[in-house]
Amino acid sequence: MEKKTQIKIQALGKNIRVSVSKMRRIIDRIRNTSYEESLVLLEFMPYRASYLVSQLVVSAAANASTNLGLNKSNLFISEAWANNSTYLRRFRPQAQGRGYPIKKPICEVTIKLS
Repeated sequence: MEKKTQIKIQALGKNIRVSVSKMRRIIDRIRNTSYEESLVLLEFMPYRASYLVSQLVVSAAANASTNLGLNKSNLFISEAWANNSTYLRRFRPQAQGRGYPIKKPICEVTIKLS
């Protein structure tokens, strides 16, 4: 009995200036969909971060076609996740010369195509 090996290719997005909960809302919707279907879903989502995710999906498909010679129509998103990264720290002036820290979240997104 022959085993078919699945080839997985990935694209990694670092330092994306969106909170993880907002990014997971988008990624959960496109997980386990085909390449074309995910691009259509991302194009019509009303979120700012959907454009960033669509760029990652296109980048992963370009990696698959350039490096391995795979056809883009046969690809689907097998894994996708978003993790916390560091915070972008800013300070806001407060009363009596104090500074109040503002933490702006940053996330990392990984998309794997099979």
